[in-house]
Amino acid sequence: MSHWVVIYAIGAAQALLLAPALWRRPANAAANRVLAAWLALVGLDLAVKAAFLATPAPALFRVLLLVGTFPFLYGTFFYLYVRTLTTARRLVWRDLLHLLGFAVALALFAPGLLADAALNAELMRQWLSRALPPPVPWYSLFLYAWSLSYVVAALLRVVRYRREVRERRSDADRMSLRWVVVMALGQVLIWAIALLHDTTRIPGIDYLLVYGAVAVWACVLGYLGLMQAPVSPEREGEAVDTDVDAIASVDDPGAGASAAVAAVSSPEAATDSADDPRLPEVQARLQRLMDEEALYLAPALTIAQVARRSGYPEYLVSMAINRGFGCTFWDYINRQRIGAACRCLADPDDGRTILDIAYACGFTSKSTFNAAFKRETAATPSAWRARRAQAQAC
Repeated sequence: MSHWVVIYAIGAAQALLLAPALWRRPANAAANRVLAAWLALVGLDLAVKAAFLATPAPALFRVLLLVGTFPFLYGTFFYLYVRTLTTARRLVWRDLLHLLGFAVALALFAPGLLADAALNAELMRQWLSRALPPPVPWYSLFLYAWSLSYVVAALLRVVRYRREVRERRSDADRMSLRWVVVMALGQVLIWAIALLHDTTRIPGIDYLLVYGAVAVWACVLGYLGLMQAPVSPEREGEAVDTDVDAIASVDDPGAGASAAVAAVSSPEAATDSADDPRLPEVQARLQRLMDEEALYLAPALTIAQVARRSGYPEYLVSMAINRGFGCTFWDYINRQRIGAACRCLADPDDGRTILDIAYACGFTSKSTFNAAFKRETAATPSAWRARRAQAQAC
């Protein structure tokens, strides 16, 4: 058991050191503070377990019972972290409702927490011999259902966020929140080990292993939190014009102002936009912008920027892309970039590498370029280039 004490102590130390660093990190500040609080709870949980396993004592056992209710907080904090990260919605008083499961667990453990010295000693003896029953028969089922439901809810928020970002940003691949999915998978793995412990008698699959996995996961959790890229939740009318202005000149000084007003106009008219007679005009205008000004070359191009350049409201530009071109904004811009990349790859005088061409055409990662190229041409960039070179040689 001594090696578990060391593992728990290392995990606790890492978690308690990473929590303040996350709290002070300026990127995604509100979400990082939720993550820091969550990590601090995990660190405290592991520290108490390490201390109790090292020197079992009745006073420590009461604290051990208390932190034994913390797993009801882990799924909740994960969900609140993801919600804050993707929506910039800060915690409010009604979010205390998310602590209901923890409150129920505290109530169920109250007899043990308030037990007299004799009963406390007996409960500790049962725990050490691994014979302490749960406070109620349905406790484990309640814990799994409560915690995993929050993990699922968080993943659904990630899916929705990805879908929304693809409708608004051309660099959606940089905001896919892959690290959040890794966090979720780590939790699912831990709960799977706990479920095996509760339902089977496999040697080595026990309570100590569950928290050994928690200790490892806590270190990964803090690392992912510190290494995450800034996430900017999309808001109606949000845009930054720097990249577009670097590529496209404003040929009509009055167009920028009128377009800006149009872009932030109320989207309520979107309910009738499916039949809007301007849709063909918007599609034609978008294609001219792509052909003549190559807006797609801006790596972080947003639909709000394109709307301002087009002079049409953002909701109408979005509808034109979705209905007229049958894709999301992210797919539409990537399609333009692939077209530009194909022209470069087909040019025998263009000696740049495939990756250089991809970056020059607005892509921000090799994997995104390769996936988009294969989707549009049904071939890899290298195979497409070789085939085109062979055809030109003939």
